[in-house]
Parts: sequence; C-alpha cells; structure tokens
Amino acid sequence: MKYQSITLFIEKQFILIAVVFSGVALVIPPSFTWIKPHIPLGLGVIMFGMGLTLDFEDFRDVLRKWKLVGFGIVMQYVVMPMLAVFISFVLGLSPEATMGMVVVGACPGGTASNVIAYLARANVPLSVTMTLVSTCLAPLLTPAIIYIALEKQIEIDFWAMVQSVFWIVVFPLLDGLVLRRIFRKKLEPLLRFFPSLSIIVIALLIACIIGLNQQTLLAFPFLVLFAVMLHNGLGLAAGYGFARLFRCSKRDARTVAIEVGMQNSGLGVALAVKYFGVASALPGALFSLWHNITGVSLARIWRGTDCS
Repeated sequence: MKYQSITLFIEKQFILIAVVFSGVALVIPPSFTWIKPHIPLGLGVIMFGMGLTLDFEDFRDVLRKWKLVGFGIVMQYVVMPMLAVFISFVLGLSPEATMGMVVVGACPGGTASNVIAYLARANVPLSVTMTLVSTCLAPLLTPAIIYIALEKQIEIDFWAMVQSVFWIVVFPLLDGLVLRRIFRKKLEPLLRFFPSLSIIVIALLIACIIGLNQQTLLAFPFLVLFAVMLHNGLGLAAGYGFARLFRCSKRDARTVAIEVGMQNSGLGVALAVKYFGVASALPGALFSLWHNITGVSLARIWRGTDCS
C-alpha cells in the first residue's frame, strides 16, 4: 500500500515534479546536467517497460493501419517544415533563427514522443512505428526539405540514425515484448511501477535540458521562444485535428499529434551547429525543452480522459 500511494502521487503530480526539478536545474545546472550521458539509457529502460505492457498482436494491428502511418509521416514532413517557414516569416525572425526553425521542422519524430504516448495512454505501437519510419526516411527527406526551403545542402549519416533508434527504442522494446510473452503472470506486479518511473525519467530529462541551456534561457530570447511555442502547438493541433478529420479514433489522433508535434530536436541542434552556426541552434535547443513540457502536460490531461 505504501508503494502504491507513492506511485499514485507521482502519476498525479508529474507536472509539479517536472516544475520543481526544472527550477532547481535553472538555479543549479550541475545538479541535473550530469544526466546527459545517461539519457539514452533512461529512455531505453522506459521502452523496455513499455514492451512489458504490450503484445506482438498490438503491432499486427498497426500493420493493418499502414495508411495511418503514412498519413502521420506526411504530416511530419509537410506540416512541420511549412509551419517553420510561415512562423519565421510572420514573426520576422533573423536569418539564423529561421534556419534553425526550418532544420527542426525538417527533422523526424523524437524517441521522447514514444514515452509521452505511453504516459498519455495513446497508441504506443503506432507511435514507435511512426518514429522508426520517419527516422529511416530522415537521411533522404530532411536534407531535401532543407535544400528546398533554404537552398543549403546537408548530409545525415543514415546508419548512425538507424542504430540510435534501434538501441534506444527497438531493442529494449523487443526485450520487454519477449519477456512478457514468457513470464506474463510473474511480471504483472512490476508493471504498476513503470508509469511512475517514466514520469521521473521525463522530469529528469527536462531538468537536464534546462540545465544545459541555462545561459540561453536566462538571455530571455522571447521572440524565438514564442516562435518555437507556436511551432510545437500548431504541430500538435494539426496532427490531432487532421487525424480526427480523417475519422481516426481519439487514441490514434492523440498519437499522431504527439508524433507530429514532437521533433528530434537533438538532431536539429546538431545539424544547425554543423552547417549553419551556433546561433542557428537556438530554436532547436528551445524546442527540446518546450516540446517535453507540452508533451508532459498533454499526457497529464489525456490520461484522465476518454480516448475511445
């Protein structure tokens, strides 16, 4: 009962937990920046926990929804880049910030989206599939989109991206699926702890990002931050709205919204620094923070509402 009350408290208060951690990180960055090298491991543990809650049959259902996967990918690579260009133009962002916005908009979905889908009780197999497909297409589509929008050429290491997604997402997820198939009944008592563990890891991730970008945040780049907030918010709204327009269930619409609105901002930062300079990495750094905050907030809201 004691452990159950603790997990229940964490699940109900995860926005508060994230805010407290983030506040400490902003004041004392080293208290959370040490987590950076361990972020892939933390996400891998969560994906393993997700695998324990799923069955192989869940992924067979996703195969029957291949049109929905394709729809989500199109939304990812059409809506987000267009929004980046439009928002940058309307707000009159500097050329450096515009480049950063476009780079983030042209990136695939991030692995954090799978965690948010899990916390939001969305369609996790659909989320994982969309992340995997969008990542595999990124070495082709991301440079093409950036060239069309900015007339700049970049290159992405295909195998490095695929290996990253495999070890962080696919491998631990498969391990969980296999163990569930073999030891289903014995593992049931452990499953109640994984939502709480996921919440703590995400809160630590947000705090780590804030600590790493303390100087950027304390410089108060309001206009770029506002652009990032619009980009993320409109991406989430477009993903959900168009999915519902095409008669997707609420659960699947939530998943599409999360996948479209949450970018692989880490990749965006790396590409911006490599090809366009440090100043162009600002939108990606802010997006990395903001999309986790909105993701956690949406998960908190959606967990308590009907998704049928």
